[in-house]
Amino acid sequence: MTREARRYVLAAAVVAALGTVWCVAHLTVGAGTEAVAYAFAPAGGVFATAAVFRLLRTGGLRPVARRFWRTMLAAVALVSFGYAWFATDILVHWTEAATRRMPLPAAACAAIGFLVAIWAMIRVPVVPSEGVEWWRILLDRTIGFLGCAVVLWYAGLAPMIGAADPWSPQAMVLTGLGLLVAVGAATKVSYVAGGPVDRDAIRLMAASGGFTAAIVTVIAVRLGPPGAVPAQAIVMPLTPLLATLAVWVQARADAGLRHRPGRSGVLLPYLAVAAADVPLVAVALGAPLSWPSRVVLLAAVVVTVLVTLRQYLAFRENNRLLHSTRVQEERLQYEVSHDGLTGLANRALFRDKLAAALASGEPVHVLLVDLDDFKTVNDLLGHGVGDHLLVSVAQLLRAEAGPHSLPVRVGGDEFAVLLTGPRAEPEALAARLLAALDRPISEHRLLVQASIGIAAAGPDATVDSVLRDADVAMYTAKQGGKASFVRYVDGMGEPVLAHMRLGGELRRALDDDEFRVVYQPILSLYDGRVVGVEALLRWHHPDRGVVGPGEFIAAAERTGLIVPLGRFVLRETCRQAAVWLRRFGPHALREAGLNVSARQLHDPDFVADVTAALAESGLPNERLVLEVTESAVLRGQQVSRTLHELDSLGIRLALDDFGTGESSLSLLRAFPAAIVKLDKSFVDGIEIDDGRPAAADARQAVARAVIQLARALGLDTVAEGVESAEQAAVLRELGYTLGQGYHLAEPLTAEGVTELLARQQSMATAGLVRQGRAAPGQGPGVAAGVADGSTSVL
Repeated sequence: MTREARRYVLAAAVVAALGTVWCVAHLTVGAGTEAVAYAFAPAGGVFATAAVFRLLRTGGLRPVARRFWRTMLAAVALVSFGYAWFATDILVHWTEAATRRMPLPAAACAAIGFLVAIWAMIRVPVVPSEGVEWWRILLDRTIGFLGCAVVLWYAGLAPMIGAADPWSPQAMVLTGLGLLVAVGAATKVSYVAGGPVDRDAIRLMAASGGFTAAIVTVIAVRLGPPGAVPAQAIVMPLTPLLATLAVWVQARADAGLRHRPGRSGVLLPYLAVAAADVPLVAVALGAPLSWPSRVVLLAAVVVTVLVTLRQYLAFRENNRLLHSTRVQEERLQYEVSHDGLTGLANRALFRDKLAAALASGEPVHVLLVDLDDFKTVNDLLGHGVGDHLLVSVAQLLRAEAGPHSLPVRVGGDEFAVLLTGPRAEPEALAARLLAALDRPISEHRLLVQASIGIAAAGPDATVDSVLRDADVAMYTAKQGGKASFVRYVDGMGEPVLAHMRLGGELRRALDDDEFRVVYQPILSLYDGRVVGVEALLRWHHPDRGVVGPGEFIAAAERTGLIVPLGRFVLRETCRQAAVWLRRFGPHALREAGLNVSARQLHDPDFVADVTAALAESGLPNERLVLEVTESAVLRGQQVSRTLHELDSLGIRLALDDFGTGESSLSLLRAFPAAIVKLDKSFVDGIEIDDGRPAAADARQAVARAVIQLARALGLDTVAEGVESAEQAAVLRELGYTLGQGYHLAEPLTAEGVTELLARQQSMATAGLVRQGRAAPGQGPGVAAGVADGSTSVL
């Protein structure tokens, strides 16, 4: 379409050029009659109408643009038809051309065309706005319209009306409408949002009527009737030329060949005021006031009033925007420096305030508060309940800390309090916080405890050093049993740092396969026969040698590495037990057990890990024993559900360290245990050989009560920590049949257990094992036989 539009532009330009050439020839050598001058404008109008029509036939216009150009097609056609009628009338009655009066029907067609063009301009969408902004745009457009209209009135229409040889009403109406098109478009196009109707196309369409009307007016005022020939031959053909240029610009915009973003008419009202001032100055310097001059003065006063109103609205809008911006900045600053859940200051603000306090030189104390076992709340009750609990803790922190301190949520379930000044009492505040947490809080009435670390800033303290000291003190409080506070002292960080380093070493050791599983046999206290094994973990450190679990299990629990470590022990135990079962038969080894921590039981994948290990190894479910402590069983509903699910799979559960907790008897009713393991603390000193018979009697009473309770509930029992023949003898007398301890057998490698089982099987085959007839004290011969290389298991 752009090429076709260019052809129409060239055709209209040729018509305009021919008109100019003819006009020069007519004025210089008298070529042709004056009536010919009126033929060039309608000739160009044919090309302008054809160009708009062809643009509409392309089908690429958007609905708003199509509507605008469809209306413009009617306007261009009507104006061209009106002037063609006028030219025909003059050519037919060329002897009367000197009158230059446009026939009324022709003038009506042209006038309707101008009105249709104005209507098309009005319907072009402007920048969307509401409220004060809408009123501002309306005022701006009114100011611009009046400012431009004053200039055109003073320079054009007023002289035409007051001329000695007055123009015909038709001419003045058409000129006025043409100028109205220009003024209206000038004020309108400044607020077009750069949409489907191209802004420059609108300007060219406005100029096609307004520009030519303005020039014709000037020629008429300055030259009078002799100016009709150049006006019609040179100026009027510019109208269709500008219209075809508008079509070409629109076609290029639709083809994506040009893009000019819309700009708001910020300068329009000020330019309009300047335009209105020009005729105002001319009036002030001219002759006494005439009625056209009074119109100029009145228009200038109206423009001034409108500009004042606009400035007032702009001032009020600016104040509103400044207030809104200030509120927005305050809100953003608050969000950046405060926790979104609790409303407390966040870590960033805490560090800034701490840095400022350290710089001031006043005494500074920091309390670091960490909720104990908060993860259990999220796991068992959900994160929504956990969030409510955190909000309640924050409220408690505000209430107890007081107005002269800064309570902070550092992150997760960790809080802090910044105390400044010589009258700060951090220990008293920590004690109040712990006392307040002894009561249920939040809407769910939950009981939560906390570990608190206190650090005081020294002379050379930095933000990081104070926070590090508080963190070390808090960690020490957790290591000491939780629900307490500890004040940092020099040297406290060394063991904590070592413990943290241990966590990193554990990760490396797990990746480098430095862990090994050993097995402590569980023996019959009557004949020394191996009935089961308990898997134990050992760390073969490259520098420190073999490291026992007592040195690294706590760090594994803290870092979460207990889960992959436990998975490793589980798989290795199931695999090795399946190997022994296949080699020595179902009667050689009844069960293989391993310890399970509370952290593992909270793992949602734990049951799947157990079933996968059993399936991969081929070990029957009933041959696996999982040992849990009383404290782990009491860790909530998630643990209880996991244990019952394991029991339903046929896996045997053992209650380890039985008797050391506060709810041992009630646990046996709720916990699906199959085995009870008497804690070593009740086996130590159970024999009467140290001059304290009362203590031994007490231990024997507990041991007797445990086995009687186990028998009543149909549970197996195992005595742990058997370290002498005398202890084994007393346990047998009390009714215990199974024992475990260093006197009976030390932890062995898988190869050692294999050798033990092979020797036991060979002796049973040879008839050397006398079931049920072993003399007291002969049970530990299993360990001794393996240790000294003898062939006897008795």
